[in-house]
Amino acid sequence: MPPIDPPISSRAPAWRRWAVGLLLATAVLPALAERADRDKPMNIEADALRYEDQQRLSTFTGNVVVTKGTIVMRGAKLEVRQDADGNQSGIMFAAPGKRAFFRQKREGLNEFIEGEGETITYDGKTDIVRFVKNAEMRRLVGTTLQDQVNGDVIVYNNTTEVYTVESAPHAAGAPANGGRVRAVLAPRGAASQPPGAPLPLRPSTTLPAASPKP
Repeated sequence: MPPIDPPISSRAPAWRRWAVGLLLATAVLPALAERADRDKPMNIEADALRYEDQQRLSTFTGNVVVTKGTIVMRGAKLEVRQDADGNQSGIMFAAPGKRAFFRQKREGLNEFIEGEGETITYDGKTDIVRFVKNAEMRRLVGTTLQDQVNGDVIVYNNTTEVYTVESAPHAAGAPANGGRVRAVLAPRGAASQPPGAPLPLRPSTTLPAASPKP
């Protein structure tokens, strides 16, 4: 990660609309999502930036927009961390009452994965995206919606293109369907897949291990 200037107050008008290039330094792994995205620089625009050298933490605030190849993320606040091996991870937070946004093109297809959640985390080492609270993920062919899933937590693995959906526990006496996972899946036949095309997205039969809270 290239050096970044010392901490900057979010009130400093001279630093409005930051545009910072951050290179995601991770190993290239086989993937069905857009492979070239892993090697592209991460470009971030925001109203302000604060960098903490000891924690290797960059915090972007105010109308944050991230682009990395075909990946697009939008939200109110972004925290980017880098470990000792150079792997970077990001947490995008939505503004109160809203949801953060994620979009990525699928490899070799005119298809896109879109998702929203109050918090979105992207792990550059594992290439896994997590949509947390009021989460929704969609698959589009061009601009046409094909599949949609909703839940409390959606975990999407860019490498395997497998996703899991968890529902929020409902309070005693509340309607059971209030915390249920919901999905709309369009039928698709083998004839509609071009030769050598990757398989459609598929849900996992097991839930992932719970991640430790920060």
